Amino acid sequence: MTSPAITRSAPPGASDSHHLRLRLKPRAPVTGFVDGGWWPRSRDLPVELPALLAVLAVRMGPVESVSYNLDAWGPSPRRVTLDGRRVRLSGYRSQHPATIDVLSAGHQLTLLVVPPEATPQAAHDALLAAGRRANNDRIDALLHATGSARPRSDGDQALGTAGA
Repeated sequence: MTSPAITRSAPPGASDSHHLRLRLKPRAPVTGFVDGGWWPRSRDLPVELPALLAVLAVRMGPVESVSYNLDAWGPSPRRVTLDGRRVRLSGYRSQHPATIDVLSAGHQLTLLVVPPEATPQAAHDALLAAGRRANNDRIDALLHATGSARPRSDGDQALGTAGA
């Protein structure tokens, strides 16, 4: 029997800005390109990581490192300290800009990163798709299918506090 997906998100239109907008696949044999999805509120990785890593540590144990695309996030230090533990941040230009990899002693999770500027409905759809048990869609397909991959235009509604 598998454990349910970890979801700390509110439905579109919800106003609680404290919900972590995360959806993970249930524990099962690995399938696809991602292990779930995350919708951060900004491109400031050191600000966004504490809540995410606290939740992921329940599933994976203490997080040791996070890799990310250098061009997708703002400037980040090489290490952050969370709950007294140092977590190494490694930026690469070769990593897909819409993913982060989270590593602990015995586990690795690759998360689809839904752009912070995505509409609540598009983000919700992308998170649900990325967290489906047997999902094996490519990263770009997960974003393009929901419209999340297109850049935000001036006419688009700005990101609110709604969760996915």
